[in-house]
Amino acid sequence: MKKNTILLFFALASFSLCAQNKETKNADKLFESYDYVEAAKDYIALVEKGNSDTYLSKQLGDSYYFMQETIESEKWYAKAMASQQDAETYYRYAQMLKSNGKYAESNAQMKAFSKIAPNDQRAVTFSENPNYLTDLNAIENRFNLNRISINSERSDFGAVLYGDTLYFASARNESNKIYGWNNEPYLDIYQSTYNADGSYSDAIPVDELNTRFHEGPVTLTKDGTIIYFSSESFKDKLFEKDKTHKLKFGQVNLYKAVKENGKWSNIIPLPFNSKSYSTGNPSIDKDGKVLYFASNMPGSIGGTDIWKVTVNTDGTFGVPENLGTKINTVGDENFPYITDDSILYFSSNGLTGFGGFDVFSVDLNRDLDPNNLGNPVNTEKDDFAFTFNPDKNIGFVSSNRSGKDHIYSATPICKAQISVVVKNAKTAVFLANSKVVLLDANNTIIDTQMTNNSGEVVYNVECKKPYKLEVFQDGFVTKSFSATSEQGKIYIDAKLEPIDVIVTETEILLNPIYFHSNKSEITDRGAVELDKLVYVMSQNDAIKIHVKAHTDSRGTDDYNLDLSERRAQSTVAYIISKGINSNRILGTGYGESLPKIDCQDKCTELEFALNRRSEFMIVK
Repeated sequence: MKKNTILLFFALASFSLCAQNKETKNADKLFESYDYVEAAKDYIALVEKGNSDTYLSKQLGDSYYFMQETIESEKWYAKAMASQQDAETYYRYAQMLKSNGKYAESNAQMKAFSKIAPNDQRAVTFSENPNYLTDLNAIENRFNLNRISINSERSDFGAVLYGDTLYFASARNESNKIYGWNNEPYLDIYQSTYNADGSYSDAIPVDELNTRFHEGPVTLTKDGTIIYFSSESFKDKLFEKDKTHKLKFGQVNLYKAVKENGKWSNIIPLPFNSKSYSTGNPSIDKDGKVLYFASNMPGSIGGTDIWKVTVNTDGTFGVPENLGTKINTVGDENFPYITDDSILYFSSNGLTGFGGFDVFSVDLNRDLDPNNLGNPVNTEKDDFAFTFNPDKNIGFVSSNRSGKDHIYSATPICKAQISVVVKNAKTAVFLANSKVVLLDANNTIIDTQMTNNSGEVVYNVECKKPYKLEVFQDGFVTKSFSATSEQGKIYIDAKLEPIDVIVTETEILLNPIYFHSNKSEITDRGAVELDKLVYVMSQNDAIKIHVKAHTDSRGTDDYNLDLSERRAQSTVAYIISKGINSNRILGTGYGESLPKIDCQDKCTELEFALNRRSEFMIVK
């Protein structure tokens, strides 16, 4: 059903006239009128009467190709190969084989196509990577897919969630006119409420937007007051006449409506619509200033391309701009969806994929090639119209993998990594062969790795869980880091302080262990220095230390003596907590009795701070 949203009336460039005759005249007329369902019936009737002309087989292959009936199309294309065919027929046959999972056979037909049309970009792309399937299968799975409950027995696709309202296009209205392209009712726009428990309300039509023509899909501005949607140019009497066949050919066009009093009104066509080309499948950016859409307007590279146009503050529009060859190919690109952070999702059958339309993403802020989203978003069938709602953490994709276009939810698989880069805190040099231990919230060791030459280790971890990492390197202070894993990669810059202590016969000289005024808790700066002491003691089992703690002169003698004793014991407790045996360290508080600077009560704040200290005397 989606093909009518790609090009409502697709010009059939490979249509062959040479084998037409009186016997096929009626079927050919139906085919030229895009009534593929009835055309196929007439061609089948001729075959059943004994007509074995490969022209019939080719026409049946094409009819089922456009109806997306891949198995029937493959069957009839195979029969058509009994005689030489044009390049496009070999290409379409290859695509049908691919859509049916027959990759080896598809590759054989692509080679035949490439031989006939070696300069066709599709042939060039295939020849550059004929073993593409291995690369595609290696793409990491990013989403869990589930077919949602609002699907009907008809085609449903193009779902996009705004707030709690899910909008989509559907052919479920059996009272609508039947579309001869695929024998389904014309499309309407529907909406459903997405509930907090993940369920969906019954879908209802958006009556003020629906007409007797095709409508949908849609896009809304952030504030929900403006909607852009696809419909038919016939609404504005825009069409071209084929006098020979007495036909009128319309296009997919874009329309805008405004919400007033809870209803959509003031429906107007966009100024760059045309009776000569299609514009459809819109997506508006977060600011409502750039509208992305698909079109085969002049300047297109392939069948349909992704375009964008500026929406001015006065409601007028700029000149449409093609997104260029990084995104658009000689095939079809369609169903754009732009995220708040400028990631563009779109579908393509021209870029390398599993088969039919595949979903791709590209960061418009960076000069990178589009990425195939891989399985299970993409399959050998048509996969398209990917959208994502970050507030609800849920996406939607449409696919005919079950034989009919249906909507699937796409829930991100939370895959988290913690990257730890270990450096010398003073020189910023990477520290290779550092030991990094990963622990859970209960301090249970999960894994241990050694850093590479770039000082890095990477751990794959579960999402939304707390972890602790301990980093060890000879000659450096051991350090611990905490991290809570989230989707994607967390980076920890682990800067280790080098052990730069001086050991004399009587004392281990560290940088001062300062305390906050009237406090005995170990500060972060103090912990760095004490870790150096721990390292020295761990490397020299015979050393025993006497910690002497001092205060400044503020406060009474008794108070300061008590405070210094508490500081001494805090220091001792910290050292013991790092694995040093308690019989190797003792602490004594001396209050204000042994100042480093004897400034009495006339000390500056700096002098007071210098007097609040700990000393580490070697007693053995």
